[in-house]
Amino acid sequence: MKKQLLIIFLFCFATIASKANVRLPNIIGSHMVLQQKSTVKLWGWSAPAESITIKVSWDTTTYKVVAGRDAKWITSIKTPEAGGSYSITIKGNNTIKLEDVLIGEVWLCGGQSNMEWSGDQNLPQSKVEAPNATNNKIRFFYVAKSTSAFPQDNVDGKWMVCTPEEMIHFSAIGYFYGKNLFEKLNCPIGLINSNWGGTPAETWTPDYVINNDQIIKKGADALKPSEGWPYKTGLAYNAMIYPITNYTIAGAIWYQGESNTQTYYAYEKLFIGMIDAWRQQWNKEFPFYFVQIAPYTYGNKNIGALLRETQTKAAAFPNTGMVVISDLIPDTTNIHPTLKIEVANRLANIALKNIYNQNMGVVNGPLYESLQVEKEKAILSFSNIGAGLMCKDKELNHFEIAGADHLFVPGTAKIIGDKIIVTNKNIKAPVAVRYAFNNTAIGNVFNKEGLPLNLFRTDNW
Repeated sequence: MKKQLLIIFLFCFATIASKANVRLPNIIGSHMVLQQKSTVKLWGWSAPAESITIKVSWDTTTYKVVAGRDAKWITSIKTPEAGGSYSITIKGNNTIKLEDVLIGEVWLCGGQSNMEWSGDQNLPQSKVEAPNATNNKIRFFYVAKSTSAFPQDNVDGKWMVCTPEEMIHFSAIGYFYGKNLFEKLNCPIGLINSNWGGTPAETWTPDYVINNDQIIKKGADALKPSEGWPYKTGLAYNAMIYPITNYTIAGAIWYQGESNTQTYYAYEKLFIGMIDAWRQQWNKEFPFYFVQIAPYTYGNKNIGALLRETQTKAAAFPNTGMVVISDLIPDTTNIHPTLKIEVANRLANIALKNIYNQNMGVVNGPLYESLQVEKEKAILSFSNIGAGLMCKDKELNHFEIAGADHLFVPGTAKIIGDKIIVTNKNIKAPVAVRYAFNNTAIGNVFNKEGLPLNLFRTDNW
């Protein structure tokens, strides 16, 4: 009798399994944007060993794939240059037809609250833009906030067409970045919103990155729990990044760091490790462009300046780019600067120049390069000076100079050609110079293209 029941059970199970419907992850759906001129992946679930056929309306190829014993399937399809709309038909035990699919450029928008901030959070620029935000060629995918101790297969969310009602909920920086690309490239833009206010970088980073490095681990262990957002290693990565890493993207933009100021000493290695881990999981060395955090009243030594310094060092990592926004800060007591269009445009200009070969001119502000001392003069050289250095006021501000005693005092600074010379009548043998190197300092030196000189220090004291 037991043997008969077992046979009946196995027969019923096999019958149910053989009729299992094909299912797709939420990020593959109608209204999505697929990366142009690429080999992109489609994947999902079905009955084990089920044969699945896929037809796309942009060519005559029939793609075939067989699900594995684990009921998962994945295949690759080729996409044409930007255009649409198109349809995709996926057929197994059931048939799924995806409508209004566009081919264009897909970007991931990650980070914490300054990337998340939107019009429905009372952001003025988004509220002004919203009534005119109808654009069928811009699409949004919202990744719902979630955490997991283990990598997940799916995320909550769906693709939406850009309308005033949808734009008002979306990342302001993400939207204005996408709008800029759309206007310059004249092609569909897909934007994936995966961010969470208050989160440190550790929670967006796989466990192995943290656990394999003592400095990063020290920083992670020093993080303090906060209500309202995750802070432990990998929780957001597992639930909000890993499930979409089969989805081909052009690149990522990122605005985060405020929650890592207390552990600035670990951030450079952590940040580079996170970027590298994402690229490995995507199996693509995609561009990663990020925003340096803004001057803010942290009230604790120079932790904000030190974090910005580590971000500057991280920008040397291949295929990354950083925008400096120290001049876009109306109020250093507000950790959420309101000028998001300007930030988004600086990010977009880097992408347009580096990735899309647009003639954008100079897209970065000056960076400190070297110090030369001649008697009482500290002579500073810079890269990215463009058409030259300029000061927006009568006198250069926030320069400090020190001698062998390591004591910094205000310096008198002047632009001489493409150099800045700093002196102080009481220091006859300068050793080091700092510029705007504290939490709230807003400097007034720019290149003539209007981009600000980044903070710096020539010492490591």
